[in-house]
Amino acid sequence: MLANDIRKGSILLLKGELWQAVEVEHRTPGNWRAFVQVKLRNLKTGVHTNERFQSTENVEKAWLDRRQAEYLYDDPNTGPVFMDKENFEQYCLPREILGDAMSFVKPNGEVEVTFHEGTPIGLELPANVDLEVKHTEPAAKGNTVSNVLKPATLETGYVVKVPAHINEGDVVRVSTVTGEFQERVNR
Repeated sequence: MLANDIRKGSILLLKGELWQAVEVEHRTPGNWRAFVQVKLRNLKTGVHTNERFQSTENVEKAWLDRRQAEYLYDDPNTGPVFMDKENFEQYCLPREILGDAMSFVKPNGEVEVTFHEGTPIGLELPANVDLEVKHTEPAAKGNTVSNVLKPATLETGYVVKVPAHINEGDVVRVSTVTGEFQERVNR
């Protein structure tokens, strides 16, 4: 694929290792040729590096297999444990690889696990998830300004800023890309 086609989350094969694009910036400085500045994270070691590609340069995209799995539990020694929905095989993904993805996965929730050559390397999350608010402070009387935000702890333990009208027990939609509140979901 062309370097110009690299997007955030793309998995690339560079120097025999798998790298995930964390940040991608297309630059066209003055009278110079355009290039793509990419911050990469090594999927095996978790190390970050920056690479610069000419926009027309070819880069090797890793061929990945995706399988449906169920999140079972979090093993304190090895990390989150998942079960394949087809063959019921269980496998673990290290926390370094997952980053903050587990903040959006409910216990017994279905996820799409990404494999490379039979080894699980990450999760594919939907753009938004619906999570229940487990704890938030009640709205202060007189706070009627529309931009007042307060912290809310969701069922996964993730803390997000929500509008003042959100209460405990409400279900909210959160973006898995930005980690921000999107909207309240009516049941």
